[in-house]
Order: sequence, then structure tokens, then C-alpha cells
Amino acid sequence: MSSMLQPQIILLKEGTDTSQGKPQLVSNINACTAVADVVRTTLGPRGMDKLIHDDKGSVTISNDGATIMKLLDIVHPAAKILVDIAKSQDSEVGDGTTTVVLLAAEFLREAKPFIEDGVHSQNLIRSYRTACSLAIEKIKELAVSIEGKSIEEKKTLLGKCAATTLSSKLIGGEKEFFASMVVDAVIAIGTDDRLNMIGIKKVPGGNMRDSFLVNGVAFKKTFSYAGFEQQPKKFLNPKILLLNVELELKSEKENAEIRLSDPSQYQSIVDAEWNIIYDKLDKCVQSGAKVVLSRLAIGDLATQYFADRDIFCAGRVAEEDLKRVAAATGGTVQTSVNNIIDEVLGTCEIFEEKQVGNERFNIFNGCPSGQTATIVLRGGADQFIEEAERSLHDAIMIVRRAMKNSTVVAGGGAIDMEISRYLRQHARTIAGKSQLFINSYAKALEVIPRQLCDNAGFDATDVLNKLRQKHALPSGEGAPYGVDIATGGIADSFANFVWEPAVVKINAINAATEAACLVLSVDETVKNPKSESAQGEAAASAMGGRGRGGGFRGRGRGMRR
Repeated sequence: MSSMLQPQIILLKEGTDTSQGKPQLVSNINACTAVADVVRTTLGPRGMDKLIHDDKGSVTISNDGATIMKLLDIVHPAAKILVDIAKSQDSEVGDGTTTVVLLAAEFLREAKPFIEDGVHSQNLIRSYRTACSLAIEKIKELAVSIEGKSIEEKKTLLGKCAATTLSSKLIGGEKEFFASMVVDAVIAIGTDDRLNMIGIKKVPGGNMRDSFLVNGVAFKKTFSYAGFEQQPKKFLNPKILLLNVELELKSEKENAEIRLSDPSQYQSIVDAEWNIIYDKLDKCVQSGAKVVLSRLAIGDLATQYFADRDIFCAGRVAEEDLKRVAAATGGTVQTSVNNIIDEVLGTCEIFEEKQVGNERFNIFNGCPSGQTATIVLRGGADQFIEEAERSLHDAIMIVRRAMKNSTVVAGGGAIDMEISRYLRQHARTIAGKSQLFINSYAKALEVIPRQLCDNAGFDATDVLNKLRQKHALPSGEGAPYGVDIATGGIADSFANFVWEPAVVKINAINAATEAACLVLSVDETVKNPKSESAQGEAAASAMGGRGRGGGFRGRGRGMRR
């Protein structure tokens, strides 16, 4: 009797939503599979695109898993994990973002029946981690190195990797054209890791094939004053002066005060102002530079002054463009025009201003340090160019990775099928439940070739059976076989040059397994709606307080009561 009269212990705030045990784990798994279903159809060369229209009215058409995941405003806490792994895959390797989301969701989907049957999730997690490390060892074993080849061979091989990445994008139709452009750009920046040394400029209009690569820097013509048209627009081997100085008449600060006892002194002050700017301009001319670029404004007086002396100038150049010019030409940005020596001046083989579409571009070609490259993209619609830029970003990242970690594996679902076969074989050697779990992990890996078939409209069951048979051959000759998108059968991915850097697959499997284990390890979700509303009220009262306070200010200064 006494136990019935015990008061109820209230631990959490009223209105707190707690869900625990099996049902909430299953609901988390369902949420993750729902997210994966959104990007599922974008995988592979026949993948579809998604059109995302946000509340601000801007429209994005994209095939890139990471971009889509970022733009989907996902609020489910467990499903957000998939967004994070897509972002990490994008920043780490650049490609394989859809793959990583699909794998994570498929691992969870395979784990779901076990969870419902009452298997402890820690057992699953342990087996998944084992399977993950086995899979990564196998990838390293199967990877083929492209080290030690001549530069021409290496270019061809890197081009193949870039083409594989681009084949699933909107610009897949021109993948050879863009792949060679990307490889040239990455080789141009050499060992420099900074991606911002490859500039991508977008010019609407024209055809995709009108896009071109500048072995140096190109940027849009900046705002210019009268006298600009009289300046020469082309130089051979010019010296380039980079400034962070304003070259125009400056009015004195508002609080400057000059007392004159004699009106004739006024002219000398005006002259002094003019002398200051003429002195600056003279020093620029004496340095021997033929191209003067500044991050700040170059006024009309300076523009005309330079035009009279056959010097080209451009003011208000964007900071990142100026940094790229400095890196490419070997110049240094100066904050003063005093003591300009030859060492701080840059140079390039040819400088010219060219018309691209309806824009004018300043182009620096043949730069000595060659640490930069600029891709000028052309295309019909703005959304199309935006998507082309995202696709090129992926390809650039892939080529960079392939140059650094120079091992590649067969694409087209071949590596996934091979690991799946290997894990199934390995699972037979294990006694106990984990045999089932590793088997389900192996089955989950088949989602990649299956999805490639589905997206291309082929019979996935038929193609997967052919692949399983080929990969099961004891000689091991079937290892590089993957889905052949062209015919709807199977083909040797290596022979067809469908390659991807090993690091992409290793990262994808690692991240997907981690995400799946993370979701499986959650056994209780606590939602505290009260604190959210309390924050909202606090913000509203703060806004109201500011407004009310503002109403009483400012009275009394000549205001009518």
C-alpha cells in the first residue's frame, strides 16, 4: 500500500518528449532511409537532377549529393548525421557524396530487421566496424598505383579519373573536353594545395565548348573612369605593379582645420594636394611598370595620367584576384608607392584585355611562377553555369587527390561487388551471430551497382546476378568488372577507363560506417520543446524592449513637443 502512495518523481520539464528503446531506433533508421531516397536517383552517369526552390526564390538545379543535402532543410536530428557525412566527404575528397549517403542508409536498412528481432545494437556496431576495416584493407590491396609514369601518361590517367567524376554531372556530354582542362589546371598549380589558386569565372552566353583555360589569371574589367579607352590593351612581357593604395585626390579628414592669415596662401595648400598625387603617380611611372593594378580606387586624374604615358591601370580589383595575380606573376602587393624596386614587380609573357561574351576580361598569360590557373566557363542559363562550376569543383578535387594518393580502383560498382564477395567469404569463417551481421554489411555494399542499374533503366537483378557470377570466379579475373552503362550488361571497368581514386572509396566506406554506428548507438532521444519556446519569447521581448526604448529617445533637441 505504501508503495502506491509514493509521489511521482518529475525529472524533466513538463512537455519534454522522450522516446527510447527499439521504436525510436527504428524511427531514426526510417528517417535516414527517407533522406537517402531523395538523393538515390542522382547516382551515376544516368542519374537525374534535383531542382530545389528555396524560400528566397532562388532556384538550384544540382546533381551533387553534398549540394542537395545542404539545401534540404533537414530538421530530424538523426538524419542530420547524413548531411554531415556528405559535407565531410565533399571537403575531404570532393566526390562520392551521394555514394556515402546511400551506403550509410543501406547499412542501417540492413540492420533494421536485426534490431526488430531484439539483437543488441552494440553487437551490430562491433561487426560493422570489423567489416569496415576488412573492406578498407581489401581496397588497398586491389588499388593500382599510377606512380612513376611519365608526365604525359599521368595526364591521360588523371584525365580518366576526372572524366569518371564528370560523367555523372550535367556537363557529362563534354566530359573529355572539361577533363583535360581540369587536369591542366591542377598540374599548373603544382604542389600548391590552395584551391583558391584555381579561379573559376562564369560568363553567361555562348556554348559550353566556348569555355577556356587561362594559364595565369583572368578577371572581369573593373569600374573605370574617362581616359581608360586611350590606354593600350595589350603588352608583351610587361612589368606589373600591384598596389593597395588609393590613387585619387583625397579630401582632408572632416576635422582638419587650417587657419590662413593671407588669402594668397590658399593656393599653395591646393597645390600641395595636387603635388602629393602627382608625386605618387610619378613614382609609379618611374618604377617601369606597364600594368598597374590596385585594390582601391584609381581616380580619373590617375587614369588619364597613365593613359598619356601608355600604361594600363585598373582599380578596385577584388582581393582574391589580386592575390592570384601576385602568386602568378611573382609580384608583391605594395601598400606604399615609395621605394618601388624591381623585385616587387611581377611579370608575364602577355597581358591583354579581351571580349568574352558581353564582358571584357583582363587576362595575364604565361606567368613565370605558374602557380595559378583560371577557367572561364560559358553556357546558356545561369543555373547551368552554376552547376557546371560545382561539377568542375568535384573534378578538380578528385584530380588533386589522385595526384597526391596516386592509387586508383575500378569504378562502376566493380570495387563494391568485389568487397561484397570478399566479406561474404570471410563471414563463413566466423562462428556466431556476427556471421549474419557481416553478411548483411556485404549485402548493403551492393546498393551502388544496383542503383546505377536502376537509374539507367536496366534490370538490376539481372545485372547483379551476372556481376556476382563474374566476381565469384576462382581465378579472380572478374574483380574489375562493373556495370556497363552503355549496353546494360557488365564490362571490365579498368579497360573502359572508369576509374576513381582509392581514397574516395576508403573515405566513403569509413564515413558511412561511422554514421551508421552512430545512429545505432543512440538508445534515447530527448526533445525539449519548452526551451525552444522560451528562447523565442526571450528574443521577442528583447526586440520589443529595444523598440519601446527607442521611442522615447531623441526628444528635446529642438523637437516640437
